[in-house]
Amino acid sequence: MTAMNDKPAPSMSMSAEAAAPQAPDKPINATPYADPQYNVPTIMAALYGDGILGLKGAFSREWVAKLGEELAVLYTQALARPGGAVGRGTNRHYVEIHPEDISGFLDLITHPWVQTVCASVLGPNYKIVEIGFDVPNPGSKDQPWHRDFRAAEETLVDRRLNSLAFNLTTVDVEEDMGPFEIAPGTQWDDPSEYDHGMFPPTSLYSRYEALAQRKMPKMGDISVRSALTIHRGTANTSDKPRPVLVLGVDAPGAGHDEWHDLQFTRGYYAQLPQEVRDHLICRVVDELEPIVQGHTIEGLMMGDA
Repeated sequence: MTAMNDKPAPSMSMSAEAAAPQAPDKPINATPYADPQYNVPTIMAALYGDGILGLKGAFSREWVAKLGEELAVLYTQALARPGGAVGRGTNRHYVEIHPEDISGFLDLITHPWVQTVCASVLGPNYKIVEIGFDVPNPGSKDQPWHRDFRAAEETLVDRRLNSLAFNLTTVDVEEDMGPFEIAPGTQWDDPSEYDHGMFPPTSLYSRYEALAQRKMPKMGDISVRSALTIHRGTANTSDKPRPVLVLGVDAPGAGHDEWHDLQFTRGYYAQLPQEVRDHLICRVVDELEPIVQGHTIEGLMMGDA
């Protein structure tokens, strides 16, 4: 006698339908520290490949305009203070500032793209170590090709990036304003013949000129790069300065905080979210103290290319 079953056996098509995954309502975040709107492999490929990556329209033009006004005041003050502005070549200066000097500091460091890039490349325990700005003024000349500091063993041997520099222009950059120029992929170049580990010999200039890309960002755009990627500022033949904000970020233990002096007053620091304080290497002080710039680049201060 054959046993009877009132229920039909499930078909293969029914099983397939039951097993089919449902489309999620929002992107699945497979990397918890990364914002799902940004692609981690794309970020990693850009910074380990070309050594530079940009995001257009990260901030509003109004936000950037206010930043530009604040930097103009800080620049005037720095020029009037002994050692307040460090030379980076003819008619060029770098000014390191206190985060509290600008109203948009928290907006900048909590932007989801900035956070995602830092965590993806440097690890979730990355540290903010520097904020300042560069000003290539009218009459500034081509800088020599250079790195911003010597490559560490992590990069030379382990082939790992342990620091990043974010740049945010306060003006719409035009061709005659001395655009930033970079030679993609050169963060991996052997520095054994470089002067001070930072300045390649002129015999290599043809290589960089063949690779060179000039960057002309607009107000609101932000970029990030390895400061080891060979680069230079070009001659500003216009009648306008080209200020650019700089944010320096390290992997844990990279050590670049030794060149900087990030300070916060106790009241300002106490108002920062704990998840922000976790990413700072800084001093907490009763009153902000003048910054003594520790990261001078002698080869840039001595002249231009």
